[in-house]
Amino acid sequence: MKNSKITRKITQGMYVLTTKNGGCIVDAVSQISAGVNPLIAVSVMKNNYTNQLLKQNKRFALSILGKENVGEIIKTFGFSSSKDTNKFEKINILEILEIPIIKDTLGYMICDIIDDIENETHTLFIGKLIEGDVFSKQDAMSYQYYQDHKEEILKVTTFSGKTYFMCTICGYIYENDELPSNFTCPKCGVSAELFVKKEK
Repeated sequence: MKNSKITRKITQGMYVLTTKNGGCIVDAVSQISAGVNPLIAVSVMKNNYTNQLLKQNKRFALSILGKENVGEIIKTFGFSSSKDTNKFEKINILEILEIPIIKDTLGYMICDIIDDIENETHTLFIGKLIEGDVFSKQDAMSYQYYQDHKEEILKVTTFSGKTYFMCTICGYIYENDELPSNFTCPKCGVSAELFVKKEK
């Protein structure tokens, strides 16, 4: 493939996907039907603990991220696992229909899962929209915007002169002087060759 980064030009947003006991950051979300209760599709990596929770709970929410003041939300839900971290502990939430919603976002959608489709790396969950609301009219964050501004959004903080490596796909930060050649990103699963070396 000449340049796989072409997929960043696909128009898509950034969301916090939540369900009972966990959640994660997702970008592969699409409305696939119309009507009073449209269908919403979201793709979640199989090795993500939230995938397991969705199959148990059968209901999820999507909180839509704006461009402002979401760095801590992305770090909390993007760079740790719900398996060993209470991601809701330090984040402002509401609970609606027994699902946690992130307050400091543009709004939310709650869906009942009606189907799921497995592929090699991800599960495509299809949900029927049963509730939603708008909190803010500011612009939504696109995946392209996140990629272009992720260092600023995540406000990378290391000791002066400290070396770190950033995943060019999801923005995960690995703080060390060297990156092992067999390293894989714990968030998105890509190999070490897709990390770039940085110094602060």
